[in-house]
Amino acid sequence: MEEHAAGFMLRDALLMLGFAMVAVLAFRRAGLGATLGYLIAGAMLGPSVFGLVDGAEEMAEVAELGIVMLLFVVGLELSPSRLWRLKGAIFGLGLAQVTACGLALSATVLALAGYPIAAALAIGLPLGLSSTAQVLPMLQAGGRLRTPFGERAFAILLFQDLSIIPLITIVTAMGSGADEGPSGWMLGLLTVVAVIGLIAAGRLLIRPLFKLIGGLGERELFIVAALFTVVASAVVMEMLGLSAALGAFVAGVMLADTPYRHELEADIEPFRAILLGLFFVAVGMMLDLGVIADNPLFVLGLALLLIALKTGIIMSLGLLLKMTWRSALALGLLLSQGGEFAFVLYTQAVQGDLITLEQSSLFGAIVTLSMASTPFLMMATRRIRQEPAREDGTREEPHDESASALVVGFGRFGQTVAQTLLAGGLSVTLIDRKIDQIDLAEEFGSKVYYGDGTRLDMLRQAGAQEAQLIMFCIDEAPEADFLASVADAFPDAVIYVRGFDRTSVIKLASKAEFVIREVYESAIAVSRMAMKNIGLSEREIEDAEATYRENDSKRMGVQIEGGDIYAAREMTREQQRELRRGK
Repeated sequence: MEEHAAGFMLRDALLMLGFAMVAVLAFRRAGLGATLGYLIAGAMLGPSVFGLVDGAEEMAEVAELGIVMLLFVVGLELSPSRLWRLKGAIFGLGLAQVTACGLALSATVLALAGYPIAAALAIGLPLGLSSTAQVLPMLQAGGRLRTPFGERAFAILLFQDLSIIPLITIVTAMGSGADEGPSGWMLGLLTVVAVIGLIAAGRLLIRPLFKLIGGLGERELFIVAALFTVVASAVVMEMLGLSAALGAFVAGVMLADTPYRHELEADIEPFRAILLGLFFVAVGMMLDLGVIADNPLFVLGLALLLIALKTGIIMSLGLLLKMTWRSALALGLLLSQGGEFAFVLYTQAVQGDLITLEQSSLFGAIVTLSMASTPFLMMATRRIRQEPAREDGTREEPHDESASALVVGFGRFGQTVAQTLLAGGLSVTLIDRKIDQIDLAEEFGSKVYYGDGTRLDMLRQAGAQEAQLIMFCIDEAPEADFLASVADAFPDAVIYVRGFDRTSVIKLASKAEFVIREVYESAIAVSRMAMKNIGLSEREIEDAEATYRENDSKRMGVQIEGGDIYAAREMTREQQRELRRGK
């Protein structure tokens, strides 16, 4: 029996991955985003269409770890400096959006469906939230995440993510089990104590743990520690009767200002992406097309009303903030859908007997349809939303928190490069995998992130997409194939590589814009000083340097073209003979 069950699990996994892969690929190529592909794949697998896979509810419970990890990544993004700069947008615009949309939609449900007030709130408040998992990738793909527009959208999404905790508390308090649990004051106090405890545990246990693992250089162990941190924080909060999402978010925030932030993001990202994708597949599987067929006008009408109300309210808030009407409309449309956390809150409401399972399915279908509509809305309104060209020809520029230069390696070579760039007014992100070097840098006021800069995912998390320069200053130059991948992935960045010797320059020159021999200029400088000290004139020294540079450049060109250090052997001998003859 166990082997039979295992066989079915493998079959189900194969079907889910296969359907998801095909659907996401198709929708990505159509410019409609991955989320819609996952939802369609789930709907096809579910009982409403082919009925190939069962147990959507159980799978959704496991896949909710993807939401937990999403909150962890959101926490990692919330550095104190960014939180302070966005505080007005987060706690002003975000609070206004969640409150206005949640209450307006609750009133709409109350008026149209005639549910009790508690049920209308349990349904309407979650509808005010948008899909972080859908919107953030759309902003990233369009290169607008760090523009003023993108930051406003991010601020709203961030406050929505933060509001999950009080919303879960509200839904739980209104439920039938509210009298059995702690009072609201006790729950609030317990939340504060739990958060303080997690922060203390992070400083006393988690940070030293990552420092120890980083010193060992074991990437697999680092991944295990990262997953342990996320899951342990979530479990602690669940054991206290609080939100697992809150635990993951706090874990992310307490590690946001550590040198391990980018490495943690890179390591968690694959698990988050897969689990969140499976969560949307499960949501699609739970989509009851029969409910839509039984109530087509109600479901479609309320889905359209949801989109229209949220678009109108968010657009009005944007206009109050002096956004142009086009940008305000774009912000409203982008955040007009229901979000993934609505399913979590509806589950809480069903458990508290606030709504029935049928009502949860009905409004779950409305949320799913609204999510599916967003890519189409953005495509259909592209010309309307597009801002006309400014008179001076400029465009909306990022409020760039990412660095202009990404320097991999903070040893003797990288330190000089970074400090020179900083002196030139450039912002620099530094990456190194030596814990001792990171600690030493912090003592001198430099912020160096822990990680392996020869990993493409690590570079991406560190901001390589926005960087103008990517500079590899490590002892062992990256492989040529890796540099080619970097050039393909980040075409807007100029790549510099520290070459150890002539052979490494020949090997890497075709894969990077500039490969610099680390001792080339210092050796020439020593030669100049030596010639000066034995009495050669400045003219003779300049001629000698120019002759050497010219001959060396010619030899290097031949060697790079031939891909072999021996390619210019005869040229080298001829040049040496000419120099001896004084030519």
